[in-house]
Amino acid sequence: MTQTEIKALLEKQQKYFRTGATLPVNTRINALKKLYAYIKDHENEITGALTADLGKSSFEGYMCEVGLVLSEITYMLKHIRKFARDRKRLTCITNYVASSYVKKSPHGTVLIMSPWNYPFMLTIEPLVDAIAAGNTVIAKPSAYSANTSRIIEKIISDCFVPEHAAVVTGGRAENTCLLEQKFDYIFFTGSQTVGHEVMRKAAENLIPVTLELGGKSPCIVDKTANIPLAATRIVWGKYLNCGQTCVAPDYILCHEDVKDKLITELKKQIEVQFGKNPLENASYGKIINQKHFERICSLIDGAKVVHGGKSDSAKLKIEPTVMDNITWNDAVMQQEIFGPVLPVLTYKAEEEIFDTVNGRSKPLALYIFTDNRSLAKKVTGMCSFGGGCINDTIVHLATNNMGFGGVGESGMGAYHGKYGFDTFSHEKSIVNKKTWIDLNMRYQPYTKLKECILRMCMK
Repeated sequence: MTQTEIKALLEKQQKYFRTGATLPVNTRINALKKLYAYIKDHENEITGALTADLGKSSFEGYMCEVGLVLSEITYMLKHIRKFARDRKRLTCITNYVASSYVKKSPHGTVLIMSPWNYPFMLTIEPLVDAIAAGNTVIAKPSAYSANTSRIIEKIISDCFVPEHAAVVTGGRAENTCLLEQKFDYIFFTGSQTVGHEVMRKAAENLIPVTLELGGKSPCIVDKTANIPLAATRIVWGKYLNCGQTCVAPDYILCHEDVKDKLITELKKQIEVQFGKNPLENASYGKIINQKHFERICSLIDGAKVVHGGKSDSAKLKIEPTVMDNITWNDAVMQQEIFGPVLPVLTYKAEEEIFDTVNGRSKPLALYIFTDNRSLAKKVTGMCSFGGGCINDTIVHLATNNMGFGGVGESGMGAYHGKYGFDTFSHEKSIVNKKTWIDLNMRYQPYTKLKECILRMCMK
């Protein structure tokens, strides 16, 4: 899409929003119902596109993308009237006689920029929240996941008039053009590097943003943990989508007393879940493209591999890999891995956990496996991270009842359920003053009596 076409589309949506067409709650409900039905009817096309782009099985495509989107729509349909209602607030005595309330209003025209790793879910789920809140939306899916981008474009064009919701496809030129426009809100999911650019461009136009980024999410394994169960859940969370998950455990930090047992169980679980030859497993996905395949392979130090390490460049597949005897000087610890490589580090004293986590960039997720409730409470309280789990991985984001988002370098803002509705809404504070009486306290001339009464009222 050309720059002229993008500008014309944005102007068309801005004009449409100003008509108030998106404001009635029934309009939002009908739009979401239509979207839900369409996704249900085209489920096979969507999962097929995910398989073509990322090698995801239809089961994984539904579990991690389509199903989560349908769940979000269902949740919104159930709660949208409550979310959209005005909320009464107490009125202070200095505003006597009046009533006060908070009104939820949509931002206006929203830009949603999504990544390639969960291309359907990370485009449509925030779109659902934005539509529920009453906005118009331009979605920009990733060029890397081209098959899914095409089905997203088809879904949105069939379910919405372009004035309400539309898709812009393309690459860097389109991204650059979109970021130069005056949107009312930008929602971006992707890398920290691109997140910096998005925030810089948004700041030029004073556009509020939500940034869903990433980072090196630690997985702490205490010596009291149930090691076989921990290994089962770590392997699932780490190698899901070939490790291309923003909240995947990036590295293990385990107590030195249980390291050998943990590695043994990790090896066992990799074979249980992916077979003896994962590269031939049709349900095990692939790396998105050659560039990322080569980057991940460059992080694998063959001398430190204790399991896996093989790859197939023709299929863009890398075995689930475990590396031991890792230090922070290794290449694998210099960046977010975003692939099926799991480095194992150790600690001896509890204080080392806090030095390791809090001494570095704030991660998007943190996981701790332990039967020591005191330690779990201490780690989740003292460490700064977006969200996480005790004795599991990843599942904290699969709920509509809690917000999902980062902190610091891993992002800002949150969505899912009510948090998503709130993200795409502005809260107007309104005082409705009555006209049948008007106390003259605030008007000049100011007197000692007025001052005395004012001080009493404002204590």
